[in-house]
Amino acid sequence: MLRSGPKHHAAAGVAIGYGSRMSTGAKMAAIAALVGESGRARMLIALMDGRALTATELAQLAGVSASTASGHLGKLTQAGLLAVLPRGRHRYFRLASPAVARLLEGIMVVAAEPTSERPEPRIGRLLREARTCYDHLAGRLGVALADALVQKGAIELGDEAGRVTELGESFLQSFGISLPPKRQSRRLDCRPCLDWSERRFHLAGVLGSALLARTLELGWIIRANEGRAVSMTPKGRRGFSDRFGLQA
Repeated sequence: MLRSGPKHHAAAGVAIGYGSRMSTGAKMAAIAALVGESGRARMLIALMDGRALTATELAQLAGVSASTASGHLGKLTQAGLLAVLPRGRHRYFRLASPAVARLLEGIMVVAAEPTSERPEPRIGRLLREARTCYDHLAGRLGVALADALVQKGAIELGDEAGRVTELGESFLQSFGISLPPKRQSRRLDCRPCLDWSERRFHLAGVLGSALLARTLELGWIIRANEGRAVSMTPKGRRGFSDRFGLQA
């Protein structure tokens, strides 16, 4: 199993491999049909933590047979929702781009909205506290980190986009993060991502990815053996408090 987060980022859009003549509405319907099948949805959610998994692993996580999983993965790959990474005799599957992760997170936000027929969803404590959302931090920790950076004047965050300030660049460099020149990345330095459990923004984009990588590198957080949950270490509690003013 490949455990490291995604290193390659595809173009910002979600491609559908059904021909360029398809209308936007037809492509939306095709994507919705693919994501709307429960087995495929479970596979996509399993890849939301940025890992790359084999067809066998995804079949087990989705609770489907190997042949069914193969059919699902073929359709998702053809549609541009998944990318394939050949490694020797094995083929690993991962989300094709951050845009796919944002699509899934958006659906999860809507799916989690309570209604008169559907009460507030029960969310596991560990997932709610801290988890990965593709290549960045989410949950209460991710939201608190975004809030802290805004309060420090390190970033400015709107509903659709954000930016790192000059003060923020200095602060991040002192933390061991240097953002690449904009011409070297097609992703925004700082992007708001609506957290499906907290209903508030956490950070995505280049900065969100860098913060996850740096806090893992420092040993402030550790990944769970399976799934998207991460745990804050004692070292991390001190570090997040000293650097960002976060209280556990």
